[in-house]
Amino acid sequence: MANNFPDGFLFGAAVGAHQVEGGNTNSDWWWWEHREGTVCKEPSGDACDFYHRYEQDIAMLAGFGFNAFRFGIEWARIEPVEGEFSRAQLDHYRRMLEACHKHSVTPILTFHHFTLPKWLNDLGGFASDSFPSLFERYCDNAAAALGDAIGVACTINEPQGLGQSGYLLGINPPGHTDDQAGAQAAADHLLEAHRVGAAAIRAHTHAPVGVTLAIPDIQYEDGAQPGKSSLELESQINDRFFELARGDDFIGVQTYSRFRIGPEGPRSPGHDWSDWTRENEETDLTTQMGYEYYPQALGGAIRRAWKSTGGIPILVTENGIATSADEKRIAYMDAALREVQACTAEGIDVRSYLHWSLLDNFEWAFGYGPTFGLVAVDRQTFARQPKPSAAWLGAVARSRQLP
Repeated sequence: MANNFPDGFLFGAAVGAHQVEGGNTNSDWWWWEHREGTVCKEPSGDACDFYHRYEQDIAMLAGFGFNAFRFGIEWARIEPVEGEFSRAQLDHYRRMLEACHKHSVTPILTFHHFTLPKWLNDLGGFASDSFPSLFERYCDNAAAALGDAIGVACTINEPQGLGQSGYLLGINPPGHTDDQAGAQAAADHLLEAHRVGAAAIRAHTHAPVGVTLAIPDIQYEDGAQPGKSSLELESQINDRFFELARGDDFIGVQTYSRFRIGPEGPRSPGHDWSDWTRENEETDLTTQMGYEYYPQALGGAIRRAWKSTGGIPILVTENGIATSADEKRIAYMDAALREVQACTAEGIDVRSYLHWSLLDNFEWAFGYGPTFGLVAVDRQTFARQPKPSAAWLGAVARSRQLP
């Protein structure tokens, strides 16, 4: 098998807007983090102050040798009140896109990464019948202002799990548990929102448009029967998105581990996403998130997406590990990238590898405990400290070869 990556392959890192920007006070997540009794370990606060430091961070990323950067725009900033769009905020995000082009970095823009404006949460959020049309209008306004500067457009980040997380497990806003009707409505509305949102974006850009999905490598052992674990339910929603994605320009693949299911049910560490209150201790076999250390999951996720979409191009838009041991991160990336090469050798059209994350950032209900970043961030001064893994992946990106 060839050790090199094809010409034009995109190497880079990703961030989520709310997780790094700081001060996103108008969003449902800001409300959720500060609400008493939620599972959130701590509020996002100033996060990584990326909102003000994006230029230095993009320059740093380019300096590593990367040619792509995935980041998001915040709906809560762009449309702070229903129907009122902020020209200043759209200009801010345009400057971020321009900073990428200045450093010869392809900007991969995510329009929605988990968060909603608080006013939309108050209307019912994803479960509201108006969600798809409101998302379409937001995409239309944002793409009209930014479309010519976008390199790749992602409509919604990991929509397959948003219904469960917010309406069954109670770990995301609005914090419902056992709301089957809300979860079903959210899933249906997110599918429709991707469809109409992608069309609205395409009207204003020549960039490829697609959706990004969390695709854990679910492995059924001998005698195992498919069940109704949260991961298996998400997998069924993924099947609906795969079908819809056949009309898209790419599918974004995001994975972190495998989840094994035996005759008695799930048997991998970290399979129960409803228990977000536990403290996870990293071991040789698990990560800070409690997941099994299994970088080979990326190959399984890529193959499933390729087969399920009928062979549309694949972008690996997130892959990484929460660990305090950077040498473990390097080993993880090395094994994951060898899976990418194996898939490419099989004829699968894989066009990118974006590491999650560029920065140690706010990991939702887990707060700042899990460290996924290629770059450490001082919580007091916001000083950036690149880790050896950043140089390692940068060297792979420059040479387009694995060591």
